[in-house]
Amino acid sequence: MEFWNHIYEHFDPVAVDIGVPIHWYGLMYVLALLSALWFAKWIIKKDKMDIEESVIDDYFIWIEIGVIIGARVWFILFYATDTLYYLTHPWQIFNPFVNGEFVGIRGMSYHGAIVGAIIGSYLYHRKTKQNLWKIFDVVALSVPVGYVFGRIGNFLNQELVGRATDVPWGIYVDGILRHPSQIYEAILEGVVVALILYMVRNKKPFDGSLIILYGILYTIARFVAEFYREPDEQLGFIFAWLTMGQLQSLAMLTLCVVGYYFIRSKSSLKS
Repeated sequence: MEFWNHIYEHFDPVAVDIGVPIHWYGLMYVLALLSALWFAKWIIKKDKMDIEESVIDDYFIWIEIGVIIGARVWFILFYATDTLYYLTHPWQIFNPFVNGEFVGIRGMSYHGAIVGAIIGSYLYHRKTKQNLWKIFDVVALSVPVGYVFGRIGNFLNQELVGRATDVPWGIYVDGILRHPSQIYEAILEGVVVALILYMVRNKKPFDGSLIILYGILYTIARFVAEFYREPDEQLGFIFAWLTMGQLQSLAMLTLCVVGYYFIRSKSSLKS
């Protein structure tokens, strides 16, 4: 496994340079979006859901905008070391240039993406009056499919590296053998969650239950994966052995459990 152990020494995170560098991470992000959208449409046809493809197309635009804004702003608020600078210079939050050099937009938070997606969904509902619970269940099935490519993008971009280890499949990062935690997350938070949801999709007790189950499964998978991922350098461990990602996952898990019983009670009142 010598080549695998030293793969970063043989791999350029820039896929192509056309005047501005196009990173593999950016390409993986686009692939994540397209694969999630494709899977959403495929599962609608396969399960003969009463949802028009055009609705999914429109909805994905709304939540993608919410995801990008939410992920970036959340990172600024909870992870960045220069939060005050961005709050006083908000036009710099999405500036892809540093000292005139194109570096892309660095620093996104998954939990912020969730908040942004919720806000985008609310605004979409206000405009269209669509039944969001049915759409949410489609999102629950498709998001982990795209998530796999997102984490592969992190791996190719040589970021969010794992903790030091001595396992034979470790990756050398700056001379230190580390867990390929991005791959662990792609498998746990992407593949495993996607398979579980796919297998139970026809047994959901009410509309909206799959998106809640997705939240529960994701937070559990993320909590476990964080044990193999190096804590953010600027934050370290927040409380005892818990990282920021684990604390936010615990908060998300609590909200999902409460949300499950709340939505179930409202569903039973309607039936």
